[in-house]
Amino acid sequence: MNKLLLAAALAGGIFMSFSPAFAAAVTPCEDMLKDVQSAAASAKLKAADRATFADLQMKGTERCKADDDAGADKFFADALKLAGK
Repeated sequence: MNKLLLAAALAGGIFMSFSPAFAAAVTPCEDMLKDVQSAAASAKLKAADRATFADLQMKGTERCKADDDAGADKFFADALKLAGK
């Protein structure tokens, strides 16, 4: 999908408005999901925090499946923050 977006940007002449800083900041969601799964296994969370963590993980996984790495990364980052990672 990233190649398709790059091709569309080049074809449309909007490449100059593309922000390389944003592109560099997005981590592949599959990598972050591994970190979240690892944190889930080792984190000692209260019941309410565990439910919030699971919800963030689920939402992040849904965004990842939809090929929205930036959206997934936001949910995964919030889950990792909650777990103290």
